[in-house]
Amino acid sequence: MVHRWLVSVALFFHAATGVSGFSVTTDTPNVQVKENEGADLKCSYSADFGSDARVEWKFSDLKGSQTYVVFNGKPTTPYSSRVTTYGSNLRFSKMTRNDNGVYDCEVSGNGKFGEARVKVTVLVPPSPPLCRIPNSVTTGKSTILSCHDNDGSPPPQYKWYKNGVLLPADPSKIAGFKNATYQLNAVNGNLEFRSATKMDSGQYYCEAFNIAGPPQRCKSVNMEVRDLNTGGIVAAVIVVLLLLALLGFGIWYANKKGYLPRKTESKPKPNVVYQPPSLYGGEDEDGDFKQKSSFVV
Repeated sequence: MVHRWLVSVALFFHAATGVSGFSVTTDTPNVQVKENEGADLKCSYSADFGSDARVEWKFSDLKGSQTYVVFNGKPTTPYSSRVTTYGSNLRFSKMTRNDNGVYDCEVSGNGKFGEARVKVTVLVPPSPPLCRIPNSVTTGKSTILSCHDNDGSPPPQYKWYKNGVLLPADPSKIAGFKNATYQLNAVNGNLEFRSATKMDSGQYYCEAFNIAGPPQRCKSVNMEVRDLNTGGIVAAVIVVLLLLALLGFGIWYANKKGYLPRKTESKPKPNVVYQPPSLYGGEDEDGDFKQKSSFVV
């Protein structure tokens, strides 16, 4: 009975305080640092792991690749020139945009394992984004204006401007843009027109921004929405048909006047079999002599 009471008290104490054995924690779950500056990544663990607890740090980049930062108590080769340890903590003398990702502090000892995670964001201002804006679009056709920057960290978001006026992300909520036909994705930078109209013509440019520095924009480009030139297409077809008719007439006329070479029928050559002359010119095949000519003495 007493044993059950003690267990109940322990469970109540654990639920009330949230304290449990073999715990691993961090005071720096989210670290933001400017590029080429230093930062500390902290990790602490409970005494349950013992005095000889094994501490390792593992890094996972934004693409999912993993590597050890600290292994067997020492910084690994890629980090040895800019990482030092004090206790179970890490100190970077310099961090670059390639250090963006998560760092796991893994602790093992006395047959137990625990870990704490630190997310690192290296602050890099955006560069002028790469924009793709068409010069001409046919009325009623769909088109996408794209905008992207690979340098900014955290990944930039995007704004689009038309004739110097900011386009709202949701035009349906703004009175002056309720008839707009575009869809804007601020995350990937796409400005899409599913059915372009002449009202969509104008000067467009994109702006990339994040918390690391001033926004950057691309060069503005004039996009003109035009009706399909059906008259020009019909005229082109007529011209092609006239050229084909003239070509056919020219061939017929040249053939009629004999300007073109006529095909001649070639007669088959007779097969000639060579027969050598007889050794006896006056004899036939049967060997009998026959007089071929007469003469008078």
